[in-house]
Amino acid sequence: MRGHIRVLGLPMVLLCVVGQAPGYSRGAGSAAEMRFHEAVVSPPELRAFLQAMPKGADLHYHLTGGAYAENLIISGAARGTCIDVNKLAAVPPPCDAQRGTQPISNALHDPDLNRKIVDAWSMRGFVADAGFTGHDQFFKTFSLFGNAVEPGVLVAEIANRAATERLMYLELMTSLQTPAIKQIASEVTWSDDFSAMQDKLSSLGIARIVDDAVSDLDLLGRERARILKCAQNNPEPGCKVELRYLMATNRTATPVEVFAQTVFGFMLAKKDSRVVGVNFVAPEDFPVALADYSLHMRILNYLESTMPDVRVALHAGELTLGLVAPEHLRSHIREAVVIGGARRIGHGVDVMYEDRPYELLRMLADRHIAVEIAITSNRLILGVAGEQHPFPIYRRFNVPLVIATDDEGVSRTDMTNELVTAVTGYGLTYRDVVSLERNSLEYSFLPGRSLWEDTTKWRLASPCRESPKDRPSSACTALLQSNKKAELEWRYERALEQFNSDGNWPSRPGIPGGHGSPGELAP
Repeated sequence: MRGHIRVLGLPMVLLCVVGQAPGYSRGAGSAAEMRFHEAVVSPPELRAFLQAMPKGADLHYHLTGGAYAENLIISGAARGTCIDVNKLAAVPPPCDAQRGTQPISNALHDPDLNRKIVDAWSMRGFVADAGFTGHDQFFKTFSLFGNAVEPGVLVAEIANRAATERLMYLELMTSLQTPAIKQIASEVTWSDDFSAMQDKLSSLGIARIVDDAVSDLDLLGRERARILKCAQNNPEPGCKVELRYLMATNRTATPVEVFAQTVFGFMLAKKDSRVVGVNFVAPEDFPVALADYSLHMRILNYLESTMPDVRVALHAGELTLGLVAPEHLRSHIREAVVIGGARRIGHGVDVMYEDRPYELLRMLADRHIAVEIAITSNRLILGVAGEQHPFPIYRRFNVPLVIATDDEGVSRTDMTNELVTAVTGYGLTYRDVVSLERNSLEYSFLPGRSLWEDTTKWRLASPCRESPKDRPSSACTALLQSNKKAELEWRYERALEQFNSDGNWPSRPGIPGGHGSPGELAP
C-alpha cells in the first residue's frame, strides 16, 4: 500500500515528463512492454492493460469463496432458498415469515435487503471494530451463504470470469462426499498406527465413496457444459478454461476425520485425473488446527509414502503476530515442506517469524517450492500489506512465486486486481508480470513434463525451442500432445507472442516515447 501511495503521490508534472514511476525500468521492448511503461503511472489504465493481457493460472482458489454474493442470491432464488432476515443466513425452504425467513428472491427487487446480504456475505464495506476483525468477518461469510451455493452454477460463473480475464487454467479447492466420509470416520478408533486405520477405512467402503465422488465430478462437468452451452454453436468463453481440482481436508476436524478426509483425497487423486492433489483448509489459527498441525504433517508424510504420485499444496504461515502466540509462528512453513511434502505453499506470510528464516528461504528456492501470494486476502484477513508483506523478500531470494486470488468473491477482487496491486505496490516490470504468469503454469499440478528447460532464463525445451508458435514442428507437437502442462504453456506463449506484437496500443498524449495514435483501439 505504501508503494502504491508513492506512485500516486508523484507531482503530476513529473508524471507527464517521464511517464513512469520510480522503480520501473524502461527500455526497448515489445509493443506491449512499452505500453505497460506508459500505463503503469495510471492504475485505471494499468487495469485495462492487465485485463487484456494473457494470463496463465490461478492455483489458490477456494471454490465456494469464488462466488460473488450477488450471484449467490440469484442462484439461491432459482433454488427457492430462504433468507433468515435476522441472521442474514441462507436457509432451506420452506420459508416462514413468523420465524423471520422469507424467499431470498425478495432481495432481487428489494435493494435494502440485497445490500444487507451482500455486505454480510462478503468483505464489501467491512470496517473492523473492537472484538470483530476482518479475519472474523471473512470466515463467518461461509456459514451464512452455504445453503445458497449451487456447485454447477458456481463452477460456470468462475470459469466465465476467468475467461474474461484471459486465464487459461484454474485449480479449485473443494470437498466432496463430506457427510459420507464423516460417517465412516465415526466408526474408526484413532490410533498412531496409520496403516491399521487405513485398512479399517478400506473395510468400511471408502473406495465406494471415491467412486461416488467421481460421479460428482461428472455431474459438475455436465452442469458447467450445460450452463455455458459448451456443446452448442454459441458457447460461452468459460468453456475454454481448463479446470482441475484439489481435494480439501478440513484441518479443524477431529484427527480421525482429518485422516479419513485425507485418505479419501489421495485415493480420488489416484483414480481421477481431474483431481490433481490435496490441500488442508480452514483457519490455520483455529485452536485445533494449531494443536494438531504437526500431526497433520505426519499424516501427509505417511500417505505420500503409500501414494507417492499424489501432489500436496498446503496453507502454511497464514498467520501473523497478535493473531496467534509467537511460538505458533516458528515452524509451519518448514514443517509443511520437510514433513508434509508440500510442493506449493499457500500464503507463507509469517516466513520471517520462522526459525532460521533465511535458511528456509534458500531451501524454498533450492527445492523450487512455489509460494502462492494472495495480496488482497492477506490484507483483509491478516492486516498484512505493503512493506509488511514478505512478497519482496521472497523475490529477493528467488523463491518461485505465483499470484492468486484465494476467495475472489468473498474478497471482492479478481486476478487483474491482484496484478495491479502487485505492480503498483512493489514496482514490478512487465517482464516480472510475465514471469509470474509463466510460473503459474509451471508450478501447477497439471500432468506431464514442462515446456521449459530453464525457468530462470525461460529457455524452451529443445523440441520446441526453434518452432514458430503458430506452426510447431513435429517433434514439438509430439511433446505438446503427450504433456498437458507443456500444451497449456505453449498456448500461453502463443497468446503472449500475439499480445506482445500487437501494434494497436494507443499512446498517452504528452508522454514521450509513446507510439500509435490516440484514435487507435486497444485490443
